[in-house]
Amino acid sequence: MARLFGTDGIRGIANEDMNVELALSIGRAVASVLSQGRRRRPLVVIGKDTRLSADMLESALSAGLCSVGCDVICVGVVPTPAVAFLVQRFKADAGIMISASHNPYPYNGIKIFSGEGFKLPDDLENRIEDLVLDSPEEIALMKAEELGTMSYRKSAVADYVEHLKSTVPTTLEGLRLAVDCANGSASATAAMLFGDLGAEVVLLANEPDGLNINENCGSTHMERLQQYVVEHGLDAGVAFDGDADRCLCVDEKGNLVDGDIIMAICALDMKQRGKLRRDTVVGTIMTNLGFNRFCAENGIHFVATKVGDRFVLEELEIEGYRFGGEQSGHVIFRDYSTTGDGQLTAIQLLCHLRSSGKKLSELAAVMTRYPQVMENVRVSPKGKLAFYNNEAIKDSINKYKDALGEDGRVVVRVSGTEPLIRVMVEGLDEAFIKTAAREIAGVVAEELT
Repeated sequence: MARLFGTDGIRGIANEDMNVELALSIGRAVASVLSQGRRRRPLVVIGKDTRLSADMLESALSAGLCSVGCDVICVGVVPTPAVAFLVQRFKADAGIMISASHNPYPYNGIKIFSGEGFKLPDDLENRIEDLVLDSPEEIALMKAEELGTMSYRKSAVADYVEHLKSTVPTTLEGLRLAVDCANGSASATAAMLFGDLGAEVVLLANEPDGLNINENCGSTHMERLQQYVVEHGLDAGVAFDGDADRCLCVDEKGNLVDGDIIMAICALDMKQRGKLRRDTVVGTIMTNLGFNRFCAENGIHFVATKVGDRFVLEELEIEGYRFGGEQSGHVIFRDYSTTGDGQLTAIQLLCHLRSSGKKLSELAAVMTRYPQVMENVRVSPKGKLAFYNNEAIKDSINKYKDALGEDGRVVVRVSGTEPLIRVMVEGLDEAFIKTAAREIAGVVAEELT
């Protein structure tokens, strides 16, 4: 059976594979799973980003939930981490975020959180998949007098912003910033958050129209923000993705400050303040080698997981660590959040920037980033499966692993959210790693497409 859930929820093209029928079925399945073993009516929080298809899917999910006796609180356009927070605040049994994160507007997706604000464990995802794909007849629809209800919570955005503000000890007064909202969820929260904290802020990509989310803006398109910060002499720039669960930054010189550098700055600050539990940071196999060297030089232990913030979070929970994240800007401050949160990350970094009295470029100098080259190869689902046993691809990867030795590495993996094989090569010689990435990607394309 094909899985509905990838590494970050369920995604597809709106009104094609991500359609009303599927959303209705998922709503019913979620309500059925939540109802098992409970005496009271389950409660689910639903949030969404700014895609045109979000209203359609919200209505279908809500209908499915209500038809199986589940009450729904709709909180409107909010970031994904807001749903994880609001589930706990409203004492709900689950939360659903309608978003396809950094993908363009034709895509949409469904992310489901438990009542504790965590992404669902595999066993619950599998049960939902079974009900949707194999045994929908097991879902018991309610009688007319037992149907669920929908309500709307207008205070949700303010509640979430107040939570974020409570995590920092100082204001951002004196900082001059540009904030790129990606025409997405941050458009609903950023003005209030950064304004309340006292920063002088210019908002970019803050006029969503349902079709312009992530379009040449946000954390996947940093060029405009980099140029704007330099041209206007600002202290920093901050960019979010469509659902604001990731954050990348720009220093005053226009240089990119990615998730690895953000983690290095924050980890060192947390260690110096005695806030870095067991002096450990959790990253992934894609974390830059420069971060490994930074950790070794500063007495910080580094743990690598598979790619995906859910795996970072699992390691944090299992071992009791409190800080980790990904190069893409998914950063988890476990003391304050159960998931990656772009705006939380931004204000933690910016408060340290303000209190340090340094430039962001000075703080970023704690880590030297190794050159890294990425190549993506589009493949079919069958190609994804064939990747694991292809000897020609293995030979090409091993050839360049041997050539790079300890001064570089090769990571080739199947994307959990898109029909892609991702090829990453890292090393000191940029020309060499570009050649290596192109050759490996060429072999992948020849063998699998």
